[in-house]
Amino acid sequence: MRTTTVRRRLLAAAALLPVLALAACGSDPKTAGPGAAGPAATAAGQDLVSGIARSETAAALLPEDVRASGTVRFGSSFGYPPSAFYADQATKKPAGVDIDFTDAVAKVLGLTVQREEAAFETILPALGSGKYDVGTGNFGVTAARLKTIDFVTYIDDGQGFAVKKDNTAIQPVTDLAQLCGLTIGTGAGTTFETTLNAKKNVCTDAGKKPYEVKAFSDSGAVLTGLQQGRVDITMSTINGLRYQASQEASGTRFLGEFHRLDVGFAFRKGSPLTPAFQAAVNQLIKDGTYDKILKKWGVADSAIKESRVSPPEHA
Repeated sequence: MRTTTVRRRLLAAAALLPVLALAACGSDPKTAGPGAAGPAATAAGQDLVSGIARSETAAALLPEDVRASGTVRFGSSFGYPPSAFYADQATKKPAGVDIDFTDAVAKVLGLTVQREEAAFETILPALGSGKYDVGTGNFGVTAARLKTIDFVTYIDDGQGFAVKKDNTAIQPVTDLAQLCGLTIGTGAGTTFETTLNAKKNVCTDAGKKPYEVKAFSDSGAVLTGLQQGRVDITMSTINGLRYQASQEASGTRFLGEFHRLDVGFAFRKGSPLTPAFQAAVNQLIKDGTYDKILKKWGVADSAIKESRVSPPEHA
């Protein structure tokens, strides 16, 4: 009887893995499964963008060649609600926080979005090569990234931790020394992996067994590793982990926030597009569309008061 119950639970969880796959600040996103379940699927049908009017003041800040072409090229990662995912596999229609803000800013600027799906880790380098004008992927603003990338902020998200729902031994993480001796799952090439690897000495300095970092290039594999007991705890985005924990089949519990990060549209260093994008985000904040988008996706706690260009990383 117990074996049958466990098997059923594992099958149910596996069916939701593509929907619950996390990324950003992130990891390599995979396409969300058929008809993303839960609140994200319901929210996807709410149109808050089509009625947005062009702002001549903001559009005037665009470079002349962009105004002439009327288009802007986005490299975007997909696969993880509520940031960016496919709400309907049949139509491949993108949805999520990143998607709504991208489309809303484009409407304010009178531009058409040319969006290309790309693996998370390829987007920032592609900005430097000129393949894309803008990158989206819930990119956190960090000191390391600011050396080569400019950002226009639009939400505040960051780093958090999650465990299996029945794990009561691990408490909210406020210091990485709490992780000594544990195995941590996270996305490859992410701020999470960077943070964990940079601070491994906290355990040895305290005379404790170091924690082990397992980085997965497939974001769904992070959740699988947790469910199967191959990792003790996972580190990913605050909003993504909160959403994941809200899905019963995931079997996870959100431990809480660890480090907040501004999240922004990413540009090559010195891009002339940043003033116009900043003006557009601030216009959306001013006219109330901004708050509506955040509430639509259940991430009102990620609101910022104003958009900034390449602010320093949160302390």
